[in-house]
This record gives sequence, structure tokens and C-alpha cells, in this order.
Amino acid sequence: MARLETAAEVYDALGKKYEDAFRDWPERRKTVEWLLGNLPAGARVLDVGSGTGRPTAELLAAAGHDVTGCDVSPKMVELARAQVPAARFELADMRSLDYPDGSWDAVVAFFSMLQLTRSEQDAQLARFARWLAPGGHLVFGTVPGDADDVVGGFMGHTFRSSTYPAEVFAARLREAGLDLAYERRTRYVPDLPGAGAEDQLFLIARRPG
Repeated sequence: MARLETAAEVYDALGKKYEDAFRDWPERRKTVEWLLGNLPAGARVLDVGSGTGRPTAELLAAAGHDVTGCDVSPKMVELARAQVPAARFELADMRSLDYPDGSWDAVVAFFSMLQLTRSEQDAQLARFARWLAPGGHLVFGTVPGDADDVVGGFMGHTFRSSTYPAEVFAARLREAGLDLAYERRTRYVPDLPGAGAEDQLFLIARRPG
């Protein structure tokens, strides 16, 4: 079996290739556009697993919002800083982040939690919810399914991943005290040789207040 890689190793190796493979990703763009239509001016936004900074941080910063991105991959942080100078980018494992409750008007996490265990994902969603200011939004994207610490492959790399069925993620957000405001389930084919369609889930939940 191929050696299992950490998230940092995977995305350091992929670099710009990840952005190129997922550059035409209409549902992610639609989700960001929904958020843009529901943010106050100059909103404080945390992009967790910000990758190359495109398109999420770039779109948010271009709209005048105060964007901080974080990623576990040094290569991704380097690319994001070069490509989206209007935002800030930090090297960090999301599990080590610590912010006071109510720090952010929005927290965005697109496909950045798949390499966490289920218990880590549960804890992370609850932390994201606490970090939201009243009226703030949590934007979440993932590949739903019934997978608990399974070995899989992605763009030539091998690692462990976990996820839940879509209804479990929606329930976790409600348990964290959030109101579900947006839900889309879709299938997407990345621009990769031989790639098949994968199920994807996009959720936006709002903190009351």
C-alpha cells in the first residue's frame, strides 16, 4: 500500500494543480455569491483551508471584506499570499486555531475537513459556530458519505479521510445552535484525466441574533 500522507504533504505537492483542476466549480462560486449577498459591509471573514486563495478569498476580498485565510500547507499559503494580496493568509492547522466567541461575521470551510476524524469534525463545527458573531454565517462544503477513517486516493496521493451523510452534517449545525439557511447537493467532475463525478454538499448556517 502507498504511504499515507498528511494534509500538508498532499497540498504542498499539489500546489497550483489543485486550483487548475477545480477552476470551473460553479456550485462553490454560487455558494460564495450567496454569502456575499448576506454579509454586512467590511465583514470579518475566516477562510479555513484557504488553499491558493482562489476563488473564495479573492471574491470576498474584492467585495471589500476583511479576509483572513489559514491553511496547513506552506505551499498553499505562499500561493495565496502572491495571488490575493488584499487578504491575509496564515500557516495553521485548524485544530490549533483559537478565537474568542463572536470573532467572525462568517467562517468558510470548503472541503478542508475531510482529513479530520469524525470526532475532530464534530468539534471543529461546534468551534466554528461559537466563533460567529450574532447573525454570522458558517459556510461549509464537503463530500458527504458514510466513511470513518478510511484510506483513499486523490490526485495521485493516499491518505485517511472521514465524512458523514449529508443529513448528519445538517444536524450537527443545528446542534451547534445554528439555523440552516442554504443547502445544495450536487455532483461535480474535476478537470482531471479519468475523473468521475463526486457527490458534493454545500451548507450555510446562520447564528441567530
